[in-house]
Amino acid sequence: MMPLAAVVAQEAGGLSDAGTWIANVFFYAIAAVAIVAALRMVSTQNVVHAALYLLVVLTAVAAVYIILGAEFTAVTQALVYLGAIMVLLLFGVMLTRARIGTETNLDHEQKWMGALVAVATGAVMGYSLWEGFGDVKLPAEVPQNTQQVSDEIFSTYIVPFEALSVLLLAALIGAVVVARRD
Repeated sequence: MMPLAAVVAQEAGGLSDAGTWIANVFFYAIAAVAIVAALRMVSTQNVVHAALYLLVVLTAVAAVYIILGAEFTAVTQALVYLGAIMVLLLFGVMLTRARIGTETNLDHEQKWMGALVAVATGAVMGYSLWEGFGDVKLPAEVPQNTQQVSDEIFSTYIVPFEALSVLLLAALIGAVVVARRD
C-alpha cells in the first residue's frame, strides 16, 4: 500500500517510479519517528521529556505535510503547534512549579484499561474510515498554493479566525492568573 503523498503525486504525473520510491521511504521513516516519539511521550515519567517528545511528533506531522505538498499547512503546523507546545512547557511546568525530573507516582493501576479503550477507539475509527472512504479515489489535482489558502482564510473565514485568536488570548491570560494565584 502506497502512502497518500506518493499516490497523489504519481496520479498528477509529478513523480517517476524512483521519486515514488523516495517519497515512500521518507514517509515511512517520518511515520516511524512519529510513532516511536508518541509512544515515548505517553510512557515517560518525566514531564519535560513528554513535552519534548510531543515536539518531535508535531514536527513529524509538519514533515508529512511537506511531503504532501501542503507547505502552508506545514508552516502553520510548525508556527502554531510547535510554538504552542513551548508555551505549554513554559506555563505548565515552570509557572506551576511542577517538579522537573522523574515522577514515580504517575502510573495508575488501570493503564491497561486505557490501552484497551485506545485500541478499541482506533479500531472503530479505522473501520468507519474504511467503510466511508474505502473505494473513493483521491483527486489528482495540483495542491493549492499558499496565496489561495491565505486568501480563503482571510476573506471567507476571517471571523472564526479572529474569534479563535481571542479565545487563545483569553486562555493564555487565564493560565497566567491561575499560575500566579499563590
